Amino acid sequence: MTGWPTTSAAVPGLRRLAETVARACQLSEAVEEALTLVVSELATNVVLHSGSPDLTMSLEADDTSLTVEVGDRGQWRERRASRCEAVDMDAAFGRGLTLVDAYCVTRSVRCSADGTIVRAVIAL
Repeated sequence: MTGWPTTSAAVPGLRRLAETVARACQLSEAVEEALTLVVSELATNVVLHSGSPDLTMSLEADDTSLTVEVGDRGQWRERRASRCEAVDMDAAFGRGLTLVDAYCVTRSVRCSADGTIVRAVIAL
């Protein structure tokens, strides 16, 4: 597990770390792309929305999947309105979890008084 201060520098740092891990493990280019996008989107959400002073990332692989967990000490807030609103279509942001879902076989959010952990599983 890697701990980082919740600053804008955390996002590219974690993305580079994910890329390094993918290459060291000789994962396919498709998995590397999925991993770096997922890490980037989840870390960005923490930086922009959590209010947490720090975030953590862990990676775990088995024969069939790669699991990414990004955690913080903030509080998860569900979006109140659907993403299908016309006003969202031209927004420059707000599609992160939809992108994560497109690359993953499953995604979950675990909230507690201690913070939030988002878990995303990528097929190998």
